[in-house]
Amino acid sequence: MPETLPFTPNQLVFFFAFAFFVSAASARGLSFFALRVGLSDLPGGRKQHEGPIPVTGGIAMFTGFAASVLTSGQVAQPTLALVAVLGLLVAGGTADDMHDLSPRSKFLLQIIAALFMTSWAGVQVAQLGDLLGMGPVPLNYWAIPFSVVCALGTVNAINMVDGLDGAVGGISLVVSLALAWAAAAQGLGPQCVLLLLLAGAIGGFLVWNLRIPGRKQAAVFMGDAGSMTLGFAICWFSIDVTQGPGRTFPPIACVWLLAVPLLDMARVMFVRLLRGTSIFSADREHLHHFLLARGWSVAMSAWILIGASVVASAVGVGAWHFGVPDWVVFYAFMALLTVILGSAWLRERKTRKASPLGHLLHNSRPAPDFGESARRPPS
Repeated sequence: MPETLPFTPNQLVFFFAFAFFVSAASARGLSFFALRVGLSDLPGGRKQHEGPIPVTGGIAMFTGFAASVLTSGQVAQPTLALVAVLGLLVAGGTADDMHDLSPRSKFLLQIIAALFMTSWAGVQVAQLGDLLGMGPVPLNYWAIPFSVVCALGTVNAINMVDGLDGAVGGISLVVSLALAWAAAAQGLGPQCVLLLLLAGAIGGFLVWNLRIPGRKQAAVFMGDAGSMTLGFAICWFSIDVTQGPGRTFPPIACVWLLAVPLLDMARVMFVRLLRGTSIFSADREHLHHFLLARGWSVAMSAWILIGASVVASAVGVGAWHFGVPDWVVFYAFMALLTVILGSAWLRERKTRKASPLGHLLHNSRPAPDFGESARRPPS
C-alpha cells in the first residue's frame, strides 16, 4: 500500500538498494581485516571447509541496516533504540565469535537487549489474541517477562538453525518480507520501510553466503553476531506489527512465520530431555542433519529449509488475510508440534529398544562441517 509509506516508491527502492550494497560491500570489504584480527573460522577437525572463512556477516548486515535507517531519516525514538540494541548485540556477538564467550555471558547480553526493547522502546507483548476461542488473552503484568522470554526464544531458535550456508539468512529474509507485507497491509508505513531495509541488508550478506553454482562454500559467515542480531530484530518487529492500536495481525501468525526455527528448537530440546542430557549439549538432531543424512546436498538442504519457511509464512499470513480465527491457527500449530514431538519420541523409543546405548553411540561420532555452525559446537 504505497500511500501508507513515508517514501515514494523510487526512494524506497533507493534505500533498499543502499542497505543491500552497504551490507554486501562491508561483508567482503572487512574480510581482510577480519582475517588479520582472528575473526574467522579456521578449518580443522570436523570443520572441512578450505581455508579460513571471515566471520563478517553480522557486522555487515548491521552496518547496511543502520546506515540505511540513519540516512533515510527513520530515526524516531523506537527506531533509534532498535539500532542501539542491535549494535550492542553485534558487539557482543563479535566478541563471542573471536573469543567464545560463556553461555551465561551471552544469555545476560540477550536479557539486557530484551529489557531495552520492552522498557526503552516500549515494544512488548500485551495480548496473545483469541488463542482458545474464548476471547483475547491479555498478559497485564506478565507483558514484560513474556516479551523477554519471546526475545530469548527467538534469538536462540535462529541461532540453533544456523547450520548450513545460506539457511539462516534465507529464512530471515523470508520472515522479514512477510512481516513487511503484514505491516503495509495494516497501514504501518514506518515498520514496513524498516523491515524492507532489513531485508536489503540480509540480501547483501547472502550474496557471499549462499552456495551458488561455481562457489562450493560460503565466502563469509554471519557468526553469533549475525544470528543474534537477526533473531532479535525479527522478534522486535513481530511484536511491533501485532501489538498496539490499529494492529490486526495476530501474534499466532508470527509463530507460523517462525515455524521452521521454532519447531527445530522444540524438537531438539525435547530429544535432549528424553536422553537426560543438557538442552545445550551438542548433537545431530537438527533438521539440516536429517536432510543431509538422506543425501541432500548442503545447498539443496538450505533451499528446502527456506522453502519450508515460505510455506509456513504463507500459512500465517494467509490465515490472517482470509479471516481464519486465531484459535484455529493456534491449534493447527499445536497439532503440527505434537506430530513432530511424537515422531521424535517414537524414534527414540525404537532406538532404545534396538540398542540401549544406540542413541549415545549415535551422537558420539563427530559431526561433519555443513557450514556456519561448525566454528562452535552445534546448539
